[in-house]
Amino acid sequence: MLHDLLLFATWGGAIVLTLPLSIFCLEVLLGIGKHRALTPIAIPYSACIIMPAHNEATIIGDTLDRLLPVLPESVTVLVVADNCNDQTADIARSHGSVVVKRHDTANRGKGYALDFGRNWLRQSPPDCVIVLDADCATDRASLGALIRAALQCKRPVQASYTFTPNLSAPPKVQISNFAIWLKNVVRQKGTQRLGGAAVLTGTGMAFPWSVFERMPLATNSIVEDLELAVALTSSGSAPIFLENASVTSAAASEEATLAQRARWEHGFLAIAKSHSFPTLWKGVKTQNWPLILLSLHLLVPPLALLMSVAGSMAALLALAAVWTDALMPAVLVAALAGAALGSILIAWLSGGHRWLSGRSTLMIPLYILWKLPLYLRFVVGRRSEWVRTDRPPS
Repeated sequence: MLHDLLLFATWGGAIVLTLPLSIFCLEVLLGIGKHRALTPIAIPYSACIIMPAHNEATIIGDTLDRLLPVLPESVTVLVVADNCNDQTADIARSHGSVVVKRHDTANRGKGYALDFGRNWLRQSPPDCVIVLDADCATDRASLGALIRAALQCKRPVQASYTFTPNLSAPPKVQISNFAIWLKNVVRQKGTQRLGGAAVLTGTGMAFPWSVFERMPLATNSIVEDLELAVALTSSGSAPIFLENASVTSAAASEEATLAQRARWEHGFLAIAKSHSFPTLWKGVKTQNWPLILLSLHLLVPPLALLMSVAGSMAALLALAAVWTDALMPAVLVAALAGAALGSILIAWLSGGHRWLSGRSTLMIPLYILWKLPLYLRFVVGRRSEWVRTDRPPS
């Protein structure tokens, strides 16, 4: 009886890991290399960039100095100075941007700032709205492509969002930046090739006004972008990934990077826990293929957690084989973990080396150990709340 229970548990553990590892490998391998990009048609439009800004006095001026000269015609900038106690609003206004101030300490977070900006825009709605964070940079071609694609497809469009490559950064920051590129670009392309929905990343997002005006924005969720992607895909407005539109920002310090990843990954895990299987069931019932793929994407945990769990599980299953004589569960998990590592290596060789140096790859085991307390805090319920990320001056 004990033997049968142990055998059942080993196969159960192997099968549970098979799905996320397989999804990860498929997304990465399909996302490697250049794909044919959407070619938006030239159409007249009006657009507004909403830039939520909380105490961004140290960077908002430089951000606007880079942004305003590259704006396409008929595009304006609206800065939402959200619960600021510094000179963010004054600096943004002095650099030629329209500024609205919001003061509501009971309701804090980016979602509330976007909702406030949307209410201001209702007096004269643009054709398209782009959300851009106060630390981000882009270019004229990317902005034009985002706007035209959103209006042509009548759906949200997500740009390629990455951190600026910096091979002189500490290894942990490089590894984190590489993981962001893998998630925000490579896996997005893979999902797109499968016919799935893009995952919104919080910045570099374009929305037709007809979609933006009805979106559920007023929330203090630390991953409001992920929840929006689920809501939009459920309603038939699945976001599109546009690789040839680029948005970048500078990476934070090592300490701030861990805090930032803690917020993002705790938020992702919370959304995955509450939304993945209900979303999968809804997608199957409604035959919504993009929703099905999005729910499967939610089943893949953050990369460091996925690989640490897969490695630990392979070792435990190999140990269990001593009593069960069933080596296949361990072989299955080890093979899929190896395939995942192989796909990561191929992705690194195909472009990821711009974010991660060969020397820094040797620090990946220490990076995983560095992040284990992050996941333990999630397990015991100490989840991160929204706070501003400390950013380096431009």
